[in-house]
Amino acid sequence: MTIAKKLHLLTLAVILGLASLSLLGIYQSREVAKAASYSSVNTVPSLLALGDAGEAAFGIRVGIWKYAAATDPVSRTRLEKAMAEQHDRVLAAFDRYAREDISDDTDRKLLEADRQAFADYEKQRAVVLRIGAESRNEEALRAIEQLVVPPGDKLIAALAEHRKYKEQLGRQGVETAEGILQSSTYQAILVSLLVAAIVGATSLLISRGISVSLDDAIRVANAIAHGDLSSKVKMTGKDEVGQLLHAIGEMTASLVNIVGNVRQSVAAIESASSEIASGNLDLSARTEAQAGSIEETASAMEQLTATVKQNADNAHQADTLASSASSVASEGGKVVQEVVHTMDAINSSSLKIVDIISVIDGIAFQTNILALNAAVEAARAGEQGRGFAVVASEVRSLAQRSASAAREIKELIDDSVEKVQSGSRLVMQAGNTMEQVVTSVQRVSDIVRDISVASGEQSDGIAQVNQAIGMMDQTTQQNAALVEEAAAASQSLREQAKGLAQAVSVFRLERSAAAAKPAVVAPVQEQPAMLALTA
Repeated sequence: MTIAKKLHLLTLAVILGLASLSLLGIYQSREVAKAASYSSVNTVPSLLALGDAGEAAFGIRVGIWKYAAATDPVSRTRLEKAMAEQHDRVLAAFDRYAREDISDDTDRKLLEADRQAFADYEKQRAVVLRIGAESRNEEALRAIEQLVVPPGDKLIAALAEHRKYKEQLGRQGVETAEGILQSSTYQAILVSLLVAAIVGATSLLISRGISVSLDDAIRVANAIAHGDLSSKVKMTGKDEVGQLLHAIGEMTASLVNIVGNVRQSVAAIESASSEIASGNLDLSARTEAQAGSIEETASAMEQLTATVKQNADNAHQADTLASSASSVASEGGKVVQEVVHTMDAINSSSLKIVDIISVIDGIAFQTNILALNAAVEAARAGEQGRGFAVVASEVRSLAQRSASAAREIKELIDDSVEKVQSGSRLVMQAGNTMEQVVTSVQRVSDIVRDISVASGEQSDGIAQVNQAIGMMDQTTQQNAALVEEAAAASQSLREQAKGLAQAVSVFRLERSAAAAKPAVVAPVQEQPAMLALTA
C-alpha cells in the first residue's frame, strides 16, 4: 500500500470517527429531547385537562347545593343551565384527554374510571334535580348528603389518583432524559477514546513503517557514498519508500556489476597493452624487411616499364596502318551498298508498275462487263436503246483493246523485273562479299587497336605500380613511425589502467562478487593494489 493510500486511510478513520460521534450525538440529543418534551407535550396538557374536568365537577357540586336551596323557579332554571354547561365541560375535557393525552393502558383505565365515577355522580344528581324541581328543598338537601356526596367524593378521588399517575409519568420522563443524557455522555467519551486509539495506532504504524524504511534507505545510501557496495537492502513494503529501496537495491547491483566489469576490463587492458607492445616490436622488424624488398621491386619495375613502352609504340603504328586499310574497304562497301539500294529502288518501281497495270486490266475487265450489261439493257429497250447499244459496243471494244495493251505491257514489265532481280542478286552477292572484306579488315584493325590500347594500359599500370611502390615505401616509413607511437601509447594505456584500478579500489564488494573474477586480474604483476582489491 502506498503512503498516499495510508494517509487516505488515516483521514478516512478520522472522518468515520467524527461522523460516528456526530451521529451518536444527534441520536442521543433526539432521545433526550423526546424524553424531556414528554412533560410539555403530554404531562402538562393531560394535567390541565384533568384539572379542567375537576374544576367543572366542583362547579357542579356547588351548583347542586344551590339548586337544592333555591326557592324560585328562575334561580333553579339558571342553576340547571350552569350545571349543564359544567357537565358538558367535564365531558369535553375527558374527550380531549382520550384523543390527545393517553400515555398507556393504565392511563386509559384511569380515564375510564373517571368517566364511570362522573356518570355515577350525574345519575345521583339527576335524582336531586327532580326533587328540587318539586320545591322539596329539605328533602333535596338530605338527598345530596345521602346520594350525591359519596359519588362526588369518589369522582374527586379518581381525578386525584389520575393526576398523581400523570405526575409520576412526568417525573419518569425527566429521569429518562437525565439517564439518556448521562448515557450519551459516557458513550461519546467511549467512542472518542476508541477513535483516538484507532487513529493513534494507525498513525503510529504508518510513521513507524515510513521511518524504518527511510532509515534503511539512508543507511544503504551512506554505505554507497563511502564505497561499500556489500550492504543489503531489506524490502519491507510496496509503498513509495519500498519502491525507493527497490531502486537503491537495483542501483547497488548495477554498481557492483559496473565495478566488477571495470576491474576485469582494467586487467584485460593491461594484458592487451603488453601484447600490443610485443607486437609493435615484431611489426618494426617486419617493416624494415619490407622496405628492402620494396626497393628491389622498384628497380625491376623500371626495366619492365621501358620494354612495355616500346611494345606500345609498335602496336600504335600497326593500328594506324590497319585503320587506313579499314577506311578504304569501308568506302568500297559503301559504293556497293548504294548500288544495291538503287537496284532495290528499280525493283520496287517495277513492282509498283505491275500493280498499276493489274489495276488497269481489272478496270478494263469491269468496263467490258458493264458495256455488255448496257448492250443487254439496250436490246431490251428496243428502238429507244439502239443508240445506247452502239455506245456500249464502242465502250466494250475500247475495254478489250485496253485489256490487250495492258497484258502486253505486263509481259514486258515482268521480263524487266526478272532481269532487274537477277542483277540485284548479283549486286547483293558482291555487297555481301565487300561486307565480309570490310568486316575482316575492321576485326584486324580492332585487334591491333586492342593490342595498342592494352599496351598503353599496361604501360600506365606499370607506371601506377611504380607510383604505388613509391607510396608503399613512404607508407612503410610512416608505419615505422606509427609503431613507435603505438609503443608509447600502449605504455600510456598501462599507466592509465593502473590509475583506473586505483580509482575503483575504493569500492568494497561482497566476497562472492569479488571472488568471482580473480583469474582475470591475477596476471597483472605490476599492480599490487589490484590484487588487494579482489581480496
